[in-house]
Amino acid sequence: MTPFFQVLIFALKNALLIVAALFPIINPVGGAPIFLLVTQGASQETRHFLARRIALNGTLLLLGAMFIGSYVLDYFGISTGTVKVAGGLLVSAIGWKMLQSDDQIQDGPVDKSMDWSRKVAERRAFYPLTFPLTVGPGSIAVAVTLGANVYKGGSRPLGAPVSALIAIAVLAVSIYLCYRFADRLVKLLGETGTTVLLKLAAFVLLCIGIEILVGGIGEIYEGFKPR
Repeated sequence: MTPFFQVLIFALKNALLIVAALFPIINPVGGAPIFLLVTQGASQETRHFLARRIALNGTLLLLGAMFIGSYVLDYFGISTGTVKVAGGLLVSAIGWKMLQSDDQIQDGPVDKSMDWSRKVAERRAFYPLTFPLTVGPGSIAVAVTLGANVYKGGSRPLGAPVSALIAIAVLAVSIYLCYRFADRLVKLLGETGTTVLLKLAAFVLLCIGIEILVGGIGEIYEGFKPR
């Protein structure tokens, strides 16, 4: 077998492992109804633009986390436990707010008080739509951990960073497709099904936030335990 095919097979195997680790955490399928809820009042054109921008922002976040995330945290002296605590609080707050909000999804710019101009949409595409609702602290922490094993100072084989790029591309495409066609998913579910799914998704988001928070507290506690 030629070196090229060896690198390719290695890259594909590792890409599958990375996707398997990150896809359940990012969960673009479950995030699609949340995307519609958060973008109430936006036109279909704006939602399509947001789907593209969120996929791009998510790609950049995951790439940064995998390739330079551990170095940035080390430079500022921030542990992954601290990142999880702060991110868990943020995700929990968003989940709680969504549980208390009106769960009716509107098509088109019904809410006149909500500004969904292109400039505002560009800003909201990152926060909160990309971070923390799509690529949150949990997925970033996992990406940082995976990145430490994928690439470090050029000591890994060429297939390792290639596998990371392939995996992140697959995740970005899945995010775009799920958000781009989120309205069709909601129509298939119907009004009652959508309401149930939205509330369940918001509750799961709240639970994920608490789980991230507890995990971060546990990591910090382990760091203070005597060796």
